[in-house]
Amino acid sequence: MGRHKVTMSRQATLSVADVGRLAAQVLDAVGTVIVGKRDTLELVLAGVLAGGHVLLEDLPGLGKTLTARSLAQALGLSFRRLQFTPDLLPADVTGSFLYDQRSHDFTFRAGPIFTNLLLADEINRTPPKTQAALLEAMQEKQVTVEGTTYVLEQPFHVLATANPIEHEGTYPLPEAQLDRFLIRVSFGYPTRDEEWGVLQRRIARRQEETRLEPVVDAATLVAMQRAIEEVTVEDSVGRYMVDLAVATREHPSVLVGASPRGSLALMLMSRAVAAMDGRDYVVPEDVKRVAVAALAHRITLRPEMWLRRVDSTQVLANVLANVPAPVTAALPTHTAP
Repeated sequence: MGRHKVTMSRQATLSVADVGRLAAQVLDAVGTVIVGKRDTLELVLAGVLAGGHVLLEDLPGLGKTLTARSLAQALGLSFRRLQFTPDLLPADVTGSFLYDQRSHDFTFRAGPIFTNLLLADEINRTPPKTQAALLEAMQEKQVTVEGTTYVLEQPFHVLATANPIEHEGTYPLPEAQLDRFLIRVSFGYPTRDEEWGVLQRRIARRQEETRLEPVVDAATLVAMQRAIEEVTVEDSVGRYMVDLAVATREHPSVLVGASPRGSLALMLMSRAVAAMDGRDYVVPEDVKRVAVAALAHRITLRPEMWLRRVDSTQVLANVLANVPAPVTAALPTHTAP
């Protein structure tokens, strides 16, 4: 109540303090639907504000699809949901040319990828060839069909959901596909009180569908993304990001460590969470806050680690515990009211 949608022209600018204020309003709106997952929602929103794509990997029924739909509504973005199935073809994602009998010519029918926010639901239930249809769009923000290139409208983000690979009927995402996602996050099971809160809200709502009023619009989101470019990264903090990525490559449990794209992901996410806090500079705590989400899916463990039930999040926790963080002096900033 009392919330008004913020609309802007595409030329308008925002301050870092504005980003913090608007981000809090978006999170408050989504939090009315998603119960008790504020920390994870902050990471998801930071991934969008950083201009990236987000992979939500978790068991079915834990709110992944609802999160994507609610976030699109709060951000005022056009939204399409594409259910990935074993028989899905690349043309079902990108679109295709169809013969028009009236004009006696081929016309392009755009696929669901032509939207602001695409929910790629259960992305690992479709074969790698169809998964790869997303690669160009996610990296280049464009789609090429039959030699013709179509530029996607900005902003463009993919929120993909994936079930754990142990589930029947799933295809492991190849490393090149995983690397296109800025972060990977999981929700986990709610607490007893949180789960009861879900039931209470459903009773009070008196209907299954949820609908959020937009807090911002697409142009405002783009302006928020531009404002994050003003967040500074001190040399010692930037080198700390690099040290973390390098440490994953040297860890005895890791076969392939994070590439320089992992360091870049740390920087982008750290600046986003700093801006969400209303700060125009990054501190080591920002880096630690996003490290697991930004790096865990970019490392490949040695085969024997699977037998020892060691996963990449445990490796990242060990790396964070052993790589010393810099001590930075307080820098002047403008904090959000």
